[in-house]
Amino acid sequence: MARSRGRLLVLAAVSAGVFTSTGAAFAQAPEPVSEVKVKLSGAAMLAEAQNAGIDLDHGMQRVPGGIEAEAHVTKAQELELIALGAQILQPGQEFQWGMAAANVAAADALLRPPAPTVRVVRADFFSTKGQGFLYVEARTTKGAQTTPVVGMTLESDTGDGTAFVSPRTMSRFVDSGEYMFHRNLFKVDMNNPPKRIRVTSTIAGVTDGQTIGAVSKWLDDVTPLTADPNYKSDFVDDYKHPQQLYARFEALAAANPEIAEIVSMPNKTNGYQRKAQATIGSTTGTAAQSAVVVSSAAWGHEGGNGITVEMVNRPGADLPLAVEVIDRNVRVLLAKNAAGAPSSTAAQVSAAIEAGSSGLIDRAHPYRTNAGTGIVPATTAPVVLTDFLDQKRVGAPAGEVPRGPYTIRALRIGKHRDGSKPGVLIQASDHAREWVPMTITLETAERLIANYPNDAATKDIIENTDIFLVPSNNPDGANYSFYNFASQRRNMTNHCPDADADPGRRNAWGVDLNRNYRVGSGFDGYDGASPSCTSDTFQGPSKLSEPEAKNAIWLVEQNRNIKFMMSVHSNGGQLFWQPGAYIANGRITTPRPPLGHESFYWQSANRILSQVRATSRQTVVTPENVGGSSDVLYSSAGNVREDMYFNYGIFAFGWEVGGSVYNPATGNFQGGSFQPPWVGQADLVSGHSETMEYSNGIIEMFRIAADFGRDKTPATSSITPGARQFDSPTAVKFETNEPATVYYTTDGSAPTINSPRYKQTEFREPGEELWLDKTTTFKWFSVDAAGNVEPAGYDPNNPNTANNYRIDTIKIGEEGGAGGTVPATLSLALGTAATFPSFVPGVAREYEATTTANVISTAGDATLSVSPPGNLTNGAFSLPEPLRVEFSKAVWTAPVANDPVTITFKQAIKANDALRTGTYSKTLTFTLSTTNP
Repeated sequence: MARSRGRLLVLAAVSAGVFTSTGAAFAQAPEPVSEVKVKLSGAAMLAEAQNAGIDLDHGMQRVPGGIEAEAHVTKAQELELIALGAQILQPGQEFQWGMAAANVAAADALLRPPAPTVRVVRADFFSTKGQGFLYVEARTTKGAQTTPVVGMTLESDTGDGTAFVSPRTMSRFVDSGEYMFHRNLFKVDMNNPPKRIRVTSTIAGVTDGQTIGAVSKWLDDVTPLTADPNYKSDFVDDYKHPQQLYARFEALAAANPEIAEIVSMPNKTNGYQRKAQATIGSTTGTAAQSAVVVSSAAWGHEGGNGITVEMVNRPGADLPLAVEVIDRNVRVLLAKNAAGAPSSTAAQVSAAIEAGSSGLIDRAHPYRTNAGTGIVPATTAPVVLTDFLDQKRVGAPAGEVPRGPYTIRALRIGKHRDGSKPGVLIQASDHAREWVPMTITLETAERLIANYPNDAATKDIIENTDIFLVPSNNPDGANYSFYNFASQRRNMTNHCPDADADPGRRNAWGVDLNRNYRVGSGFDGYDGASPSCTSDTFQGPSKLSEPEAKNAIWLVEQNRNIKFMMSVHSNGGQLFWQPGAYIANGRITTPRPPLGHESFYWQSANRILSQVRATSRQTVVTPENVGGSSDVLYSSAGNVREDMYFNYGIFAFGWEVGGSVYNPATGNFQGGSFQPPWVGQADLVSGHSETMEYSNGIIEMFRIAADFGRDKTPATSSITPGARQFDSPTAVKFETNEPATVYYTTDGSAPTINSPRYKQTEFREPGEELWLDKTTTFKWFSVDAAGNVEPAGYDPNNPNTANNYRIDTIKIGEEGGAGGTVPATLSLALGTAATFPSFVPGVAREYEATTTANVISTAGDATLSVSPPGNLTNGAFSLPEPLRVEFSKAVWTAPVANDPVTITFKQAIKANDALRTGTYSKTLTFTLSTTNP
């Protein structure tokens, strides 16, 4: 092994009132919530709103000036949104696509593009209910320019050989400060669909770039299984709460043991239960300083309900504060001063209750953020504690919800439930208020069981897949939504500190289960999850803190044959996958899937959504709503899909059902809701219609999994264009006959899984063009979505197959004779020593210092490393925190010359770290090494 070493000396210089009030005890009611349409400036404001606890629908829409969404807010929260800079939209102010009918007047002749600055990302035609639509995304390399903003126009033809018509202005979309693309959706003639489009970018009215692209058909014309008159469907007659869902799943498993069983999850939920509480005293103005919040030690149904607390004003003077307990009644004997006036503050009373209530009350504190300095007045009567679960909402189902921890179960369906078949996990209702996903899961289970005996397609699914259906992954929250508060999104676990733990906040507690996972989480700095316990995107106190999230991980770890997962939500009409989260500053997403995986996602999406469209409503999930969720929706840090994909290799989808449906009467798309009327308008807004059409899509996902399990044939890949001799530099691409990922080399080495991967040009785009300016030999292999390797049997680690890769040579120019040799070189040159700013004692801070290095390597690879940094020392004294060293680049996979590297040193100093006067220093050894000289 060759090495190049350098030394660097790191140096650091060190130089040396009381308020009184009266008020009644009361059970505080949550503030009323209304729905408003709001426009946010972008992802940063979205994150601010979510962190502030604003409840925003999934059905968000990226608009040219930001993001529009439905918000469920109190009046105070509406004012808070306005204070953030959001715009409350009145009816008619929402963004509308320019969808007027196409003008058939011919446009000017095609201009030769002066530069390849514009490219078409996608152009899709689809139709629904007799109307045709064209959706286009295009990018310009100057799209980020803002002075002036680059404009873009779109023209389309009306069929083969026709002229371009109808120049349309496209909308520029920016997310989190980053240019994404220009796009447009507009109406076209359904009977004369466009075949080509022409996109032109302009700067200050002058053409800057132009390109032509082909139009693809979005979604296939298919016949759904439900079209067969003998196919049994439409089993669900109304919304079902968790008890009904799980009871039916148990019954299906008991009646069909040959193909179904129940899988019980090991982590019980917190349960549909709460501590009994009361807020004693007025919470208005300065009187709030005298209010006390009490919570029972026992759950309400286990003895907390019915406990009373009474503030007693005794006759006399100079009396101490005391607490007495009679049966289940807590009497607080308020202190008196020398003048005989009450003198116990809310803070004192709270501490006395916790210490002296004989275990009946285990949490007492001043109201919200008040210090509790006000004098507590006597109550006119004992205050009764309640868990408030008896306060049912209007329209709640009959009966009572069982209290206590709940066991989440999956209905496992399959003829071979031994791990030998590809598994599919359908997990519904992470979010409690989303009722349609639960009925979709039930309808799907009923169809599979009922049609297995006589339907060939269903028999194929059950005999060739292993299905896990979780009808409600949040049964506690779902019950709370059905019975108490319809808009409940999270589970019911109260992680709030005293400032937010009073019963007036009870509708704002719980963890967003789809923010509680481990990849791209809010704990790692990704956006879309909130640390606030009253936010509807509260990420929880830690990753996987919630039993519901732990169960999902347990299920896939116990059943590693699960290869597909669908997290079903509503509403919004999106179908998405990775990346699902990003760091807003710079819009740094979690890793994008390889091109082969992303192509497989798109292929699967087309199959699933074509089944949805094939029903009578002709619901089209539009291309703008399909793809990486951070691209089509927003950043959702810590979502389940990314944990499943990145940690377990599962193709994990997220589905927001209940998307917009085209209304021919108005000429616009009409959105859904979390709990649409069950019957409603069958062709527009209907929980029943959504259940039927989206169940079709779930069934199609099972068919995809069955095909996946049968796929034993590798992809076929090639380099295009087909010519192998070019007179001048050219661009080439890899093409495959099915979704597959290509790994290749051009340096003569055998390709491995660590070789360069053929990737996308940009997100939502096809494969890149590889520019060749000299004769190049490609060696490559491909891996399809099912894991089949092309060429079959290729293994670079097996001597018998190590040379069985694909190989092709692209010749540039004429062959001639010339040569030369390069001596082995491995050079590391370090810059001047780095010096930290003076360390300031008593102040917590992280200090940074940088230097540079220059790397020259003729080796096949090179790695830059540093000796263990240890701690900076000053004579006999050392800093408590270790020195950290980071490289801007540390690995090279090819020869390199004069490549600059930034070396950053970081030193944390805590407020309590003792510092010795003088100079702290450390000598480090940097090494440039190679394993392929």
